[in-house]
Amino acid sequence: FLPSQLSLLYKWLNSFPFLFLSGAGYHSESKAKEYKHVCKRACQRAVDRLKAGAFAVEAVAAALVELEDSPFTNAGMGSNLNLSGEIECDASIMDGKSLHYGAVGAISGIKNPVLVANRLLNEAQKGKLSAGRIPPCFLVGQGAHDWAVTHGIPPCPSEKMATKFSLSAYKRNKRKMELAEKMDTGHNQTKKRRQSSENENGSGCLDTVGAIVVDQEGNVAAAVSSGGLAMKHPGRVGQAAHYGCGCWAENACNMNPYSTAVSTSGCGEHLIRTMLARECSAAMQSEDAHQALLEAMQHKFISSPFLASEDRVLGGVIVLRCCRCVEAQPSQDIQGALVEFLWSHTTESMCVGYMSAQDSKAKTHISRLPPGAVPGQSLAIEGGVCRLMSIVE
Repeated sequence: FLPSQLSLLYKWLNSFPFLFLSGAGYHSESKAKEYKHVCKRACQRAVDRLKAGAFAVEAVAAALVELEDSPFTNAGMGSNLNLSGEIECDASIMDGKSLHYGAVGAISGIKNPVLVANRLLNEAQKGKLSAGRIPPCFLVGQGAHDWAVTHGIPPCPSEKMATKFSLSAYKRNKRKMELAEKMDTGHNQTKKRRQSSENENGSGCLDTVGAIVVDQEGNVAAAVSSGGLAMKHPGRVGQAAHYGCGCWAENACNMNPYSTAVSTSGCGEHLIRTMLARECSAAMQSEDAHQALLEAMQHKFISSPFLASEDRVLGGVIVLRCCRCVEAQPSQDIQGALVEFLWSHTTESMCVGYMSAQDSKAKTHISRLPPGAVPGQSLAIEGGVCRLMSIVE
């Protein structure tokens, strides 16, 4: 695999919240400006919420809403269409403080699936339902849609969620599938169909969005949202909805010295079979975060025995870990956190953005595999470190 690339960005800040978001797949040079602009808007929206006193889980949901509303991402508006020409979305969110989780899968007719996932999380925190029933944390299909509407989340016709780009991509993909079906039967047809499927589900179709946040209290949260693979079978649910696969967030405790938050993007089936979000979170308890993520991506993903039959393993992660500290100064106590934020991907590229409450604007970057690297067989890893400070009242 490729040599690791780690850039350390040391900053002293007097405000604590920090946001990090991403989407992995293929990001063309011609649309790089649009991708970065979307990331900046999402960062700003979340940081505004954090400055207003919102907790991490509220801020991470706000970031995802902004990303879902963009026609340039494969989440919410403009999502990939399935075989039937419909949009079905997946999303999940996790609160590192309560460890509660909410998710929806294959949901149609809802513009912002992450809001449904977040409402499921919030409702679960209220305790049992009537007659001692356990509240749901994961709903799918029509049941998820109906639950959302009854809980005040407005429906949106699927045809209004499709964009010119997603519709043209669907028509193009459908023509390719029809041509494949006309090919000669036998081994050659099977091989060509497999190649066609690989092309359609290559890294250009995998730009799931995700975000991770740490708030002023040191709580972490993570969320992810996706329209799924292009031309997927109706009812298919990807990693964005699966527990431990799409996102993970866990505050520090006696067993774990670090708070960690993770969000994944890429081929859902690959991420589900490796439970990559939870694997990366567990790896972050090691002393060297960079080395731990490098080894997790190599051994738990690219070379995973659960994916031994795959030629290309496509995915990406954003990871945040932090630990608290209090420094005594002559006139006041300074409460701070050392935050390490990393991203890694095997896809051709990954668009990332990050921002603290002290920053005037978000920083964005499109990470790419070096020239000659084979997507799905090589990885890139980058990241930084910052120290966030606040006054202890």
